[in-house]
Amino acid sequence: MPYPHLLKPLDLGFTTLKNRVIMGSMHTGLEDIANSHKRMAAFYEARAKGGCGLIVTGGFAPNKESVVVQGGPIFDNEIEAQKHRIITEAVHAHGAKIVVQLLHTGRYAYSKNLVAPSAIKAPINPYTPREMTEEDIQRTISDYAQCAAMCVLAGYDGVEIMGSEGYLINQFIALRTNQRTDRWGGAFENRIRFALEVVRAVRARAGQNFIIIFRLSMLDLVEGGSTWDEVVALAKELEKAGVSIINTGIGWHEARVPTIATMVPRAAYTAVTRRMMGQVKIPLISTNRINDPAVADAVIARGDSDLVSMARPFLADAEFVNKAAAGRPETINTCIGCNQACLDHVLVGNITSCLVNPFACHELEVQVEATTTPQRMAVVGAGPAGMAAATLLAERGHQVTLFDAAADVGGQFNLARKIPGKEEFGETLRYFRNRLDALKVDLQFNRPVSADDLKGYAHVVLATGIVPRTPAIDGIHHPKVTSYIDLIEGRKQAGKRVAIIGAGGIGFDVAELLSHASPHSDDPASPVNLEAYQKEWGIDVQYGDVRGGLTAPQMPAAVREIWLLQRKTGKLGEGLARTTGWARRLLLQKRDVHMLGGVEYRKIDDAGLHIAIDGKEQVLDVDTVVVCAGQDPRRDLVQGLDALGIAYTLVGGADVAAELDAKRAIAQATEVALEL
Repeated sequence: MPYPHLLKPLDLGFTTLKNRVIMGSMHTGLEDIANSHKRMAAFYEARAKGGCGLIVTGGFAPNKESVVVQGGPIFDNEIEAQKHRIITEAVHAHGAKIVVQLLHTGRYAYSKNLVAPSAIKAPINPYTPREMTEEDIQRTISDYAQCAAMCVLAGYDGVEIMGSEGYLINQFIALRTNQRTDRWGGAFENRIRFALEVVRAVRARAGQNFIIIFRLSMLDLVEGGSTWDEVVALAKELEKAGVSIINTGIGWHEARVPTIATMVPRAAYTAVTRRMMGQVKIPLISTNRINDPAVADAVIARGDSDLVSMARPFLADAEFVNKAAAGRPETINTCIGCNQACLDHVLVGNITSCLVNPFACHELEVQVEATTTPQRMAVVGAGPAGMAAATLLAERGHQVTLFDAAADVGGQFNLARKIPGKEEFGETLRYFRNRLDALKVDLQFNRPVSADDLKGYAHVVLATGIVPRTPAIDGIHHPKVTSYIDLIEGRKQAGKRVAIIGAGGIGFDVAELLSHASPHSDDPASPVNLEAYQKEWGIDVQYGDVRGGLTAPQMPAAVREIWLLQRKTGKLGEGLARTTGWARRLLLQKRDVHMLGGVEYRKIDDAGLHIAIDGKEQVLDVDTVVVCAGQDPRRDLVQGLDALGIAYTLVGGADVAAELDAKRAIAQATEVALEL
């Protein structure tokens, strides 16, 4: 059997999990929509059918103060419990288990009615919480128990009590957020009392044959967090209180350390869970940036944990486990950790989906149906949009030819995957190559096409991408100047002093590439170097003498002096992804990259790049000027197709070139392929 450790059942005594794969909790936004239980059922059923052993739902609040946003889901009554029956029955039909995450946000609640152990405002929330009274605390413990009782009534197999990531229970545990002087604060035994009382109350109401997972913050990554000895002591007390499984929590939401982005190495935090192994007798779950079955199997095989939690990988591919079990890992649509269609969506109140799988969370709305009129279709351009269109058209039964002037698929993703921290983008190309082969798409590489070449096709999908924009700057063709494409592809080399014109996503990519001085990973299973990541971000999984697992960052010596420039005033990278943009800016700051806005470009000559800021003229004495000044759609074929009367649709960068948005490109191509 492939992946024998990952796919081995786990006997909990009163129930058995069919494998060691946990679908971790994700707030999808479906929880916030009234009467969306059918949509949630379809979403979770697809993952249960796909082979997952245990599913953890998105967070549900035990009372009104605990919701993420005003009007968020509260699971506290029998009417709501009955509505959830459709979810549990759908999951159980495929032999999987499902538990509800009980989430009290505490000072993270985006509401004016938020509460916390102490009236200390979170740095990521504009609202200051009210300190909980003794009555508030007792009522909240009872509310947790009531919520668990409703989960039993709804047919759930258990609950996960969220005690990490800086939410309410974690706020009670940490000195950072608990400054109480009563029996709920001060000494460690007092600070963990709330967590233990919640567990005891839940166990008493739910009974013994009920899974209780506790998500324990094993590495806070904030000042004033827990010590390792405190984490171990709490784990032992949780076991005594009735917890069935302990899940690993890594980092608070306010931590200034990226923990789930693409730049984080695969399985970067399993060593933390490994330290806990043997300290308690109940099973442990490892988490964070595990997106590959071989990596997950190895985590369990080497004794890092008993189970592995993967959340976003089940957005990318609901059939993850089935494909692994069948020995076909190359067909898995791998999560690339971009966050653009999942976490970034949730933060602005949109429904979660997935950049590489726009069907996620839309299982009931979007159905792939075979065409009743198969036709010859052409797709020009094998970038993300073109690959998505070609595979779906072929899946629906059309005869598809995919043209590209390059030697392989990828388009701009071939550039992205060469940026340190974005190596995962290559996984998407591997997935699409396999899909194209399996669907027998006619691949025409090294094949520039004209409009005449497209005669005879019923429809043409133009996914021809973009053309880099050349700004009107005096001296723009000076030998110092290079395009970002030539630089990333290695056709041009950068000097020791570099100016980058344009601070959008590509400008940041180039700055990351040129400032990267850490060694590359020697582990083919994880393309990002773990030791370098830990040093750059100041992560100490051994804790040392500092609370929270933080240590002083150690940056390697700079290899270049870099200026990242933009015409607009204000913060550079304003348009970067919400959940990863801050980390990209912070990393460049750590590397002493000069980031300047409000720049007027005067000219480029032997002396360097002449600029003005607030009317003050200066010359940047640079060896290389990299142009990342935006893109224009590539539409060379449009005029010819119009003249010949050939029907076509523009998708991706050929339609809108701004910021080269792969999420929009794949989603748009998918919509077009469903309609043709």
